[in-house]
Parts: sequence; structure tokens; C-alpha cells
Amino acid sequence: MSLRPRSNGLARAVLRFRPAAFAGTFVALFLAVAIVSACGILLETGARASTSPTRYAEAPVVVAADQQAHLQMGRGDGAYEVSAPLPDRARVDAALLERLAPLGRAVPDVVFPVRDAAGRTLEASGWGSTAFSPTELRAGRAPAGPGEVVLGGADGPDRVTLGTPAGPREFRVVGRADRPGAWFADTEARSLSGHPDALDAIVLFVADAARARAVVDGRAQVLTGDARALDARLAGAQEVLTGLGGSFGGIATLVAVFTAAGTVALSVGQRSREFALLRAVGATPRQIRRTVATEALLVAPVAGALGCVPGIALASWWFGQLKAKGAVPAEVDLVVSWIPLVTAVGIALVTALIAGWAASRRPARIRPGLALASAAVERLRPGWIRTPLGLAALAGGTACATLAATSSGPDAANAALGVVMLFMLAVALLGPLVARACAALFGLPLRAGGAPAGLAAANSRTHARRLASAITPIVLAMAFSSTLVFLHTSEDRAVRQQQEAGLLADHVITDPHGGTDRTAVDRAVAAGAVALTRTSVLTVVGSGGDRTFHTASAQGVTGDLAKVQDLGVRSGDLSRLAPGTVAIDRTLAEATHTGTGDRIPLRLPDGTPVTPEIVAVYSRGLGLGEVTLPAADLAGRTTAGRPTELLVRGPAPEGLGPVLSAAAWTSEQSVDRQLNAWANTTMAAVLGGFAAVAAANTLVMTVLDRRRELHMLRLIGSTRRQVLRMLYWEALLVSGTGIALGSAIALATLTPLTKAVTGSAPYVPPLVYGSFVAAAIALTLAATALPARRALRLSRT
Repeated sequence: MSLRPRSNGLARAVLRFRPAAFAGTFVALFLAVAIVSACGILLETGARASTSPTRYAEAPVVVAADQQAHLQMGRGDGAYEVSAPLPDRARVDAALLERLAPLGRAVPDVVFPVRDAAGRTLEASGWGSTAFSPTELRAGRAPAGPGEVVLGGADGPDRVTLGTPAGPREFRVVGRADRPGAWFADTEARSLSGHPDALDAIVLFVADAARARAVVDGRAQVLTGDARALDARLAGAQEVLTGLGGSFGGIATLVAVFTAAGTVALSVGQRSREFALLRAVGATPRQIRRTVATEALLVAPVAGALGCVPGIALASWWFGQLKAKGAVPAEVDLVVSWIPLVTAVGIALVTALIAGWAASRRPARIRPGLALASAAVERLRPGWIRTPLGLAALAGGTACATLAATSSGPDAANAALGVVMLFMLAVALLGPLVARACAALFGLPLRAGGAPAGLAAANSRTHARRLASAITPIVLAMAFSSTLVFLHTSEDRAVRQQQEAGLLADHVITDPHGGTDRTAVDRAVAAGAVALTRTSVLTVVGSGGDRTFHTASAQGVTGDLAKVQDLGVRSGDLSRLAPGTVAIDRTLAEATHTGTGDRIPLRLPDGTPVTPEIVAVYSRGLGLGEVTLPAADLAGRTTAGRPTELLVRGPAPEGLGPVLSAAAWTSEQSVDRQLNAWANTTMAAVLGGFAAVAAANTLVMTVLDRRRELHMLRLIGSTRRQVLRMLYWEALLVSGTGIALGSAIALATLTPLTKAVTGSAPYVPPLVYGSFVAAAIALTLAATALPARRALRLSRT
């Protein structure tokens, strides 16, 4: 008989008659595929996300500006491009309209908000847009000149005053349309938009796209098909989905692979006596290895196929939550294809094969005469492959921690992310050595705790590999959950403290408008109030090959800012703030390697590049705005074209909009950060929950594998209570070691990370951290006690 049928038959026999031996491996691979496939589905959805061209559905060809900022990195064959979505709508030069007119009918399109006397905001555009965005007149006629407007609705006054980005205007209503909105003559719409020299898009009828591209000559994009959607939310949704599926998915995949590999290695190691017996009766090393590989080939595909089901469910739930919270447009659909599912199953299969091969090397190569004797004692000598790799990972983690502690800005943040990954890799590779050291350290007080505690300490030192397999998932859960959750708590606390200390105004008027009387806001500013336009700008942070775009919160200022905000100026003078200058937060100054007197390259909300001079650097930008610039520099660069907040010292003027106290405004800002809090908490729950289940699975496997040992303890006179107490002490040793190592890794990661983001030490809420500790202890005790009680009941029979 050939070797293949023998080994395959042995593997099938073991699976048939001892299925419990593979239950732990099955569960680990099942969970690994679930989390990897879920992240893969989100990543693919982000890569393929698209929306239908609703506004331009009837437009054959659309000429529009690129809604992304681009940065060229590297040179020659290694060159690549980094891009980021613009904070607001980028527009095309209106001069292109005349150049494109000879190709066919060219319709300019501008979209901007207007406000009626009741304070309602309407979407306004030129009447020419009805050629591609069908609108029917219910009554009257189309606007033909200045001062005329068509409004949606059945009836209303014949004359209205509307607040526009160019100021309040009085209009005569010449028609009524079948849907909400306001339509002006095309020429007047451009002047009212606040950016008369720029258009949102140009729609071409009866024009060839190739000829249009030749005329445009790279100054704009010529779009057809689904590319005409121009949904500003789509780029943000793609960034969120690819971030979850890519960045978080990479970490989750690494955690899943390490956890599954450890479980497979534990399962193979627990059967070392069986392999030793096979060697003693003449099995060859090749047969042993082939048996383990066949077992992996039998278990992994089944676990993977079944794991895809909860993976799809997890991705669907996660995607639905992102839609409900507005992070993903409702028009985007979840993409579920075979690619992430097959990839996840393939990763599980390769992991099982490699882990099984590594674990079977020792029992396969040992001489038959020594097989049974060697299987009875755990090997103490460190492995010659994993130990050097583990030491290298430990050295790399230490180097990253040192670099992060001595760096600032993105360099510190990037180095801190390497800390957690390298230290976790070191724990996984050096697990037996770490477990033996921790057992010796924590075992000292246990030896003074009576016979059960002393026996637990001795067991932990003797069976360090078994202890390491239980400790590693606890470390994973504690390290990653603590890093994700406490990064948010630290940032949230710093933001709140900066807002409370920096906001000097007594009242904040949100969405100030004064009805249609724009001069009311101007009068309030003249009386001492400060108008702010809150938006975002892009800047390039980092150095060398690590440069990337950073979206910085910005505030455009009209008035004396020092009366209503204390930004905590560290250098320079805010009184020098004037058109062409800017003040920035210290973290942004560190990230861009700039300071007072330097010029900083910025992209305004619509993508316009500017290089203003830095006149001040301050410390409270996280809570109040990373970039402060004159509102005049934002004129025509935002879609709204008006202030978003009015800060007032003393009594708030009436009739300008909703009024909030300083405390209420601070609380409202914390609500706006709830999406980030939810995202971090969800990632921590997914990753921590996976690691927790893996830890419980490992503990159950180790306890059930010790049934003979527990039975022997009962035979030599140990009471059931003493045996259980010994196991409880071991569980506490496992949880204590996992908590200590996981907390240390999280602290080493969080300290430089929060320093780079907030400028202060990490904030760890005692109750939250206590709940993590309690959950880890409860998990290990439950996963130890339940199978132990069952094993002891069986031993009596």
C-alpha cells in the first residue's frame, strides 16, 4: 500500500472517531474566515462603490473639475500618486464654456443654497439645468433676466426676498415648478452663486467626448456613464470602507492568522503521544507530516465555507450601520463576490497547513525509540526558527517605541502603529519563553498560597507552551481593544478640555442668517461678535516617502477673534492675521515641519492651492480648529458662501438663528464625534470579541486535554475542590499575565500616539479599563471552570 492512502485513511479515521480533537481547530479557523471575509467584503465594496448620476442622468457628456487632490511621490519606475477627496466642490473655469460651445450645445451648471424669509434653505440653479434635470412649469414662464425667479410649489407671493451667497436680493416670481427649488436665469445664477468665474459643471449635448477632452486639454475631466454621478459623499464613503477593510482588515487578518495558527499548533501538540506511538510502530516522518496536512485539508475548507456565512452577515450589519449613520450614501450597495470569500478560505487553509507542518516537525523527525519518552515531557529548549524571529520582532518593537517617543506628528503616529504589531508578533513567537518567565515571576506569590496554588505554579512552569497558547489571545484582546478605545477617550477628553478652555464667547449662534437681512449679521460683527466659517482644508504632512494629505479642520474669521476664543498662542501674534496669512495648530506645525514666519502649502475647500504665511502657532486646534484664516480668503471657495457660526460675548442678539450657550455648544460638538467613537468601539468589539472567543476556545481545549491528569490527581487523593482551585489559580495566572502584557503593549502604543494627536498623555477611564480586566478574568475562569467540572464528573464514572 502506498504512503498516501495510509496517511489519508489515518486522518479520516481520526476525524471520524475523535471529532472532539479537531473541534478547537475548527472553531478557530471558522472565526478567522468570518472576520477576514467580512473585512474583505468591505474592502471590495469600497473599491467598487459607485452611485448613479442622478442630477446628470440625462446629460450625455459632463465637463467637471477633478474632485480629488493629487500628490506625486517617488521618481522614475517607483513613482506613484497619493490622492485625497476635496472638502468642498471643485469647479471649472467659466472660460471653458466658450471654448466648448463650437462642439455643440453647452449648458453651464451652478448649484448653490438660497434662504427664504421663513429660514428654509432651497437648492438653486440656472434655468438651463432643466435641459438635463427635467423640471416642468406648473404656472407662469421661465426666468429671462435679472430679478426673476421660478420657485417650486403651487402658490405663494409674487415678490420674494432670498438670501444668496452674493447677499440678499428681491425677486419677482415669474413661474411655479413641479418640485422644490429656485431657478434663475443662467447669467444671474452664476453671479448669485458667489463664484461667477467658476462653474460646477458644463453639460454638452450632441458632442463627442474625445473632442471635448482635446479642447479641455487636461484642465478638467470629461465624464460619461456612471462617472457623471459627481457625488461628493462617494469619495468619503470609499475612504471609510477601504480604511475599514484595508487598514483594520490587515490588522484583523494578522490577529486571526496568529490565533488560528496557535490553535492548530496546540491541537497538533496535544496529540504528540499519538504521533510518538505511530513513530514507535514504524510510521515514517513523511507519513506523520502528510497526516497532519491531510487533516488540515479536511477541516479548513469546511470551516472556511461555513465561516463565510457569518462573515457576510457581519459585513452586511457593519455596512448597514455605516449607511444609517450617514458615512455611506444610501445609493451605494454592498458588493459580495467570490474574491474575498475564496481569499479568506485560502488564508485559513494556508495557515492551517503551515502551523500544522511547524508543529509536526518535532514528532515527525524524532527517532522511533525515543518517541514515547520525548512526548511525555514538554521540550524546554527554544525553537531555532521562532526564537530569532521573535527576538527580531522584540527589537523592532523597541526601536519603534523609541522612535515614536522621540518623534512628533505623523512620524510618531506611524511608528506607534508599528509598536503594537511588532510587540504582538514578539509575544506570539516568544510565547513559551514569555510564559515561562511570567510563570516564574507570578508563581512566587502562588507558592505561598497553599497546595493548589503551588501546584498551579509548578504546572505553569512545566507546561509553558500550553500556557503560552492560552495567554496569547488574551494579550491580543487586551492590547488592541485598549489601544482603539483609549485612543478615542484620550482624543475626546483633549477636545473637550480645549473647547472649554478656549471658548470665551457666552453664546454661539449656529447657522446665522438674520432671515433675509444679511446686514443683520454684519451689524452683529460690527457690534463685537465674530463670524466663523467652519470648513476644512488639505495640507501635506510627513516627510520623505511618508508624505500624505491631511484634512485639517479650519475656521474663517471675520472680526476680533481674541474676544471670543483663546487659541493658546505659543508663538507669533493673531493680530497679524490678514488676507494671505494663516495661524495653525502646533501639531500641524510639527507634522508639516513649519513655524511662525514660514509659508505652508494648503488646498482650500474647492482645491485652490495657496501658500499663506504663518503668523501664529497655537495649542488648542484640536478643539477649535487646526487652521485659522481670514474669511476673505474663503470667499467663493465654499458652496454655502456664508458664515456657519456667530460667537457673541454678552447677550445674544435676537432673530439671527438658533442660540446655544457655550456649554451646550461644547456638548453638541461631542455628538458630532460619535461616528468616530462608534467606529473605534465597533472595531475594538469585533477584534476583542474574536480574540476573546479564541482565548476561551484555547482554554477549553487545554482543560479537556488534561482529563487524564485531573483523573490522576483524584486517584492520588486530591479532592475535587482542590483540583478546581488549582485550575482557578492557573486561570488567574493566565488572565493576569495576558492583562499585564496587553496593557503594557497598549500603553507603549498609546503614549506616543496620543502625544502626536493631542499633545498629552493617554486618558484611561478607570471604569472602562476595569471592565476590560474583569471581562478577561471572568472569561478565563468560565472557560476553565465549565470544562473542568465536566471532566471531573466524567472521572468519577
